[in-house]
Amino acid sequence: MMLAVWVPLLLPFLAAPLARRLAEALPPRAAAWMLAGTAAVLAGGTLCSLGLLAAAGLLQLPPVAALGHLSLPWLTAAAPDAPFPAAAAALALLALGALAVRTARRRLRELRAARAALPAQAVRAEPSDGRHEDRAASPDQHPDTRPPRASVRRSRPPAWPAALLRPAHLLRPADHPLTVLDDECADAFALPGRLGRPGRPGEPGRIVVTSGMLRALSGPERSALLAHERAHLTARHHLFLALAEHAADVHPALRPLRAPLGYHLERWADEVAAARVGDRAVTARAVGRAALAASRSPWPARPRLVAAAHSGPVPRRVAALLRPRPATAPGTWLRAAAVALAACLALSTGAALEAGADLHHTVEAAQQGSGAQR
Repeated sequence: MMLAVWVPLLLPFLAAPLARRLAEALPPRAAAWMLAGTAAVLAGGTLCSLGLLAAAGLLQLPPVAALGHLSLPWLTAAAPDAPFPAAAAALALLALGALAVRTARRRLRELRAARAALPAQAVRAEPSDGRHEDRAASPDQHPDTRPPRASVRRSRPPAWPAALLRPAHLLRPADHPLTVLDDECADAFALPGRLGRPGRPGEPGRIVVTSGMLRALSGPERSALLAHERAHLTARHHLFLALAEHAADVHPALRPLRAPLGYHLERWADEVAAARVGDRAVTARAVGRAALAASRSPWPARPRLVAAAHSGPVPRRVAALLRPRPATAPGTWLRAAAVALAACLALSTGAALEAGADLHHTVEAAQQGSGAQR
């Protein structure tokens, strides 16, 4: 066990750079799933290895050995150096547990603060005749409501149409609720929902956009922006980001995976939005203008865990949208990289399972040794 248990702790230093390189050659959705799966498998293997190391040392404590009817002399002779790595592994597990709790509490606190800053009612897409609108909005349904530059005054904000406050034509009722904040700060993001529990009903995820962001975009660009944020909520991209953040806390070699995962999640939503509006150039303009508007005056209450259309390396995303969709035929090096990454993940999982089986055989042998001594 002492050899196999170290393999999951060392493989992330090889597998993580390989996953990053492989992600650049994959479509955004496949790349995001691959990065998230790699982070989950490697982080799980790391935790299993640390747990097995700690358990091997814990078995050599007299109270634990007596409770399990184990032969303490046999265990000491079989692994005389086990207490030292076991103590280090136990301390590491305690530190990782505290770090995970702190990270989770911070993100939940940010989400609660963001929800508390929103109005109670969300804007839903309901036509004036009371019937639900099932048709997707077309570009001509979105007039450009941006005021001319000459009419913008800092002392007195220009009046803007009431349709901008209640953009019922921007969202279908079957989709996530839309909340428009009357705020000059330009921002738009996908706020995750929360599960219900006794005494508190659940809350669906919602799209949050400020009036400053809506004024910065034209009608078709607003459609692309909302389609982008809707894609984040539909695919639950916040879970991908939370997984990457916790995996980075588990192993330092997994920290470089979070940034490329965030980029490919944004590219995933970009492609969904481009397919929804039917125009990649319009989606690229929406991403670029949203990023420019948000850089001037971002909304301060946006949580770190939420996805936004203007986050990530925007120039790369705009360039990718303006290029034709690349062919998905894999090359030789892509196949080789995929095989190598799969081998690393399989080796990490197999080593953790082998180490667990070895520890189980050790316990059985120690119990037999204790029975023979009697």
